[in-house]
Amino acid sequence: MALDRFGRNIHYLRISLTDHCNLRCIYCMPEDQTFRPNKDLLQDDEILTLAHLFASLGFDKIRLTGGEPTVRANVVEIVRGIAAVPGIKSISMTTNGVLLARLAQPLKEAGLQRVNISIDTLDPVKFKRLTRWGKLDDVWQGILAAEQAGLTPIKLNAVVVKGYNEEDVIDLAALTLERNWQMRYIEMMPFAGVTDVQTQQIITAAQIQQKIESEFGPLELTGQYDGEARIFRIHGAKGELGFISSVTVPFCSACTRARLTADGVLRMCLLREKEIDLLTPMRSGATMDDLRALILDGVWNKPWGHGLDQGLIPLNRVMNQIGG
Repeated sequence: MALDRFGRNIHYLRISLTDHCNLRCIYCMPEDQTFRPNKDLLQDDEILTLAHLFASLGFDKIRLTGGEPTVRANVVEIVRGIAAVPGIKSISMTTNGVLLARLAQPLKEAGLQRVNISIDTLDPVKFKRLTRWGKLDDVWQGILAAEQAGLTPIKLNAVVVKGYNEEDVIDLAALTLERNWQMRYIEMMPFAGVTDVQTQQIITAAQIQQKIESEFGPLELTGQYDGEARIFRIHGAKGELGFISSVTVPFCSACTRARLTADGVLRMCLLREKEIDLLTPMRSGATMDDLRALILDGVWNKPWGHGLDQGLIPLNRVMNQIGG
């Protein structure tokens, strides 16, 4: 068991498979974003070595992120390898869904259990404006393929941006009326690269909820959290709504996660700049005991929470360089 100095059991690892992405969402990165060469990223065997190491320390839940994880070469085989690691009980993925129409079934067969799919609007024109490069129908077909493959429960993520899609939260909520899906609304968090958008065009979870209730009436609180999301339901709906208020109502006290970036750096808080390089020592001949010590020291010193309320904004990486 890997405990931090506050007594939290850190057992959830989010592994970024790549910083590359096939979209350029306005709240994530500039359109002219450049990416690291593949040789600077964790190789397949290095990912699996670290997965075994983290599992030996009590990490039992893994989520694959990016960039966009499905653009990673050999993604199906990477999933298969991680799913075979003793001690790993949960393996999921956060994806933009663009490539899921052809990858959902192979990923399921390799051992992937669930997906969270990003979809910020149901309007094709707005979708193109938000993602710059994307086609809504590709994502929609990916959602249906994921459901057909059994990558369930289906969870959909929407980042709400003032001036872009704040009115679209109602149509997205309506998806849950007849479908057993969970629609999750995420407050924008500030990072380098597009910080002005993230700080000046934020819509809070409370504002999103108010807008949805103006259409459907008071939401029913289920009395539970699903990870970081507080869960509600429209009266009579088959699915659920989740609100992730990382900025206005942070859930840091219950955080059990660590992040491994695509270039092999351990980051103990999404919104803190402190990092522990694992890739360099691993390639320089460090033993498993050496790496274990680095990880445990990083876990022990995990910060209590982010510093947004103190005006601290992480500027050493943009979002795609960290992993969601």
